Amino acid sequence: MKLSVLVPVYNEEARVASVVNAALAVDYPCDVEIVVVDDGSRDGSRAALDRIDDPRVRVVPHPRNRGKGAAIRTAAEHATGDYLVILDADLEYDPQDIPGMVRPVLDGRAEVVYGNRTFGAHSSYSFWYVMGNRAVTTAANMLFNSYLGDLETGLKLMPVALYRSLDIRSRGFGMEAEVTGKLLRRQIRPYEVPIRYQARSRADGKKITWRDGVVALWILVRERRRRPVPAPDAVHG
Repeated sequence: MKLSVLVPVYNEEARVASVVNAALAVDYPCDVEIVVVDDGSRDGSRAALDRIDDPRVRVVPHPRNRGKGAAIRTAAEHATGDYLVILDADLEYDPQDIPGMVRPVLDGRAEVVYGNRTFGAHSSYSFWYVMGNRAVTTAANMLFNSYLGDLETGLKLMPVALYRSLDIRSRGFGMEAEVTGKLLRRQIRPYEVPIRYQARSRADGKKITWRDGVVALWILVRERRRRPVPAPDAVHG
């Protein structure tokens, strides 16, 4: 098994090198590559990436900002691994949690794995951010009769071929809801494992807003109204 770690980057000059180096330092139970998409950054993110000298890292540029969903789509197109995992470039997620997400796949217990965050006083951005996340997750569970704990998690692992087949069109943060809605519509239930999380504040550069929550709800309803897709024979977890 080869794992492609997909890292979307937009104006993360202060953090992106630390994130990529942290991902490189992980003791993975499989081969790994890191595909970074610089999504039209206007700061020094690209210069910081160019200073990373490791053959496992590839940087793909977007000439202009197109959004997280579009950056992940580009990264998935360039991925050469069997599986992919999405890792944001903002230090909110710990790459050391990725091996724990790979193990259920290697053990044959899962095909799609989500990292489930536990929110607390030191791991949440705000009360309304946590409530918004829970509202979107609850909506997905009600619409698809599922029981996910964290739809909006940034750490999602699945086969590269499966992600490409989902044909994710949301360019921004709505891609999280679109990915989950399309998986659930195919009757693929993500396997969840606990992960660490340290939210940053708006002053530190957090980009998601309440509008993204509204878009996520609309996407979930749209996907639920579409014709169900029969579940494939693969293991779903």
